Amino acid sequence: MEISKHEPGMFSWADLAAADGEGAKQFYTRLLGLEAVDVPMGGGHSYVMLTKNGKKVCALYEMTEDVRQKMGGHPTWCAYFTVESADASAARVEELGGSVMQQPFDMMDSGRMAVAQDPTGAAFFMWEPRAHIGAEVFGEPGALAWTELYTPDTGAAAKFYEGLFGWSADRKPNDYFEFAIDGRSAAGMLEIKEEWGYVPPNWSIYLTVADLDKALESAAGMGAAEVMPPMEIEHVGRFVVIKDPQGTYVGLIQMAVNPS
Repeated sequence: MEISKHEPGMFSWADLAAADGEGAKQFYTRLLGLEAVDVPMGGGHSYVMLTKNGKKVCALYEMTEDVRQKMGGHPTWCAYFTVESADASAARVEELGGSVMQQPFDMMDSGRMAVAQDPTGAAFFMWEPRAHIGAEVFGEPGALAWTELYTPDTGAAAKFYEGLFGWSADRKPNDYFEFAIDGRSAAGMLEIKEEWGYVPPNWSIYLTVADLDKALESAAGMGAAEVMPPMEIEHVGRFVVIKDPQGTYVGLIQMAVNPS
């Protein structure tokens, strides 16, 4: 599905802070069948736009030493949410008990952004769009599909995001929460379980694939590993979480085919 605008509060973009930019580029373009467009950032660094038929899907970049220190040196996918005003949203984050990790700043004419952390410890990005709306295609093979929050305190997180984005939280079977705005699905949420071992609070993303089994075979051939076996949710799709060759966790989903 092509997108021309993301409404405030909706998941709209993701980028990968990679340890090895070239390696990440090769892995994700081959896995998802995407093209890569290098956008110079200065200092010899590039922001790599991943595109499908000329439409922006997501992006990646190689972490600088400064970014490595801020992120603990761990490569990670980052989730962005559209907001009307990055400045107003950053102020609201602090009012609601979260923290602003990076105050709002302009990304040239693309937009204005801020980096925040919710009261349970999960980091996320807020994007005030200008020339760059975010993903221009969504929910089809090669594109972003979904994002969900892993948190130790679903109650505190739900209250925070309800106040920040106007989300409502609907509890589903197996203690899964679905966030929505005016009936439109926005994101998901799961409580981190003790039996999982150490899992830091985080926002995780899912990428759409046409055939999950083939995608897993391709990923494994490039050095990725399954974190859990594939699972299926009726009317949603079949999905899996993998660890890419650099150790970054990411979900892959083959969407269910809706009957005509």
